[in-house]
Amino acid sequence: MRYPSLAAMDGDLIDCRRCPRLVAWREQVARDKRAAFRDETYWGRPVPGFGPADAALLIVGLAPAAHGANRTGRMFTGDRSGEVLYAAMHAVGLANQPTAVSADDGLELYGTRITSPVHCAPPANKPTPAERDTCRRWLDEELRLLAPTLRSVVVLGGFGWKALLPVLADAGWEVPRPAPRFGHGAHVELGGDRPLHLFGCYHVSQQNTFTGRLTPPMIESVLVDAALAAQLPIRPR
Repeated sequence: MRYPSLAAMDGDLIDCRRCPRLVAWREQVARDKRAAFRDETYWGRPVPGFGPADAALLIVGLAPAAHGANRTGRMFTGDRSGEVLYAAMHAVGLANQPTAVSADDGLELYGTRITSPVHCAPPANKPTPAERDTCRRWLDEELRLLAPTLRSVVVLGGFGWKALLPVLADAGWEVPRPAPRFGHGAHVELGGDRPLHLFGCYHVSQQNTFTGRLTPPMIESVLVDAALAAQLPIRPR
């Protein structure tokens, strides 16, 4: 189905129940809760993308975290990964504040939208290939709607990279063959009616950030390159 706007698409996305395993898990987490959030009402539904509908830069993650976006209803909000990502975005001028704790905390993104290939929290943060493919319809439509203004994409992790490449190809961008390999700092320019810059960045997971495999300067460097490719203003560092 083709939607007239991202808002219309998101209105249907949040009611999606196509993946039984993910539906069961997201709702179980919302019922059982984590002790620290026992007094909160969890979102417990698919999480839509976040950011302006005319974004020039798209950030693609993996899937919502069980007690992060699955709780708050907004991408990368309410967990450690989001703390790292939004602090880096604020540092380079892509967000109005460095923190993201709830969907009504006043966070605003500049020229940037955040999405993921899978919109429901998966057990152990590991969606299956079938769940990725089932959820692809939303990513296809999101790329179609963003295409007129989109100039660059940052992909967080190999899962998102692998999921996104066929979507970009089907959307009309020229993806090289063999397919470009994911890596931190990878940069590929895709041809087409409107060229697109594709950047790789290690995922902002605790496994990467706590071990030092991914540091704030590393994230900020990729974001600056992507913002410049998207012709977005950045904050001098």
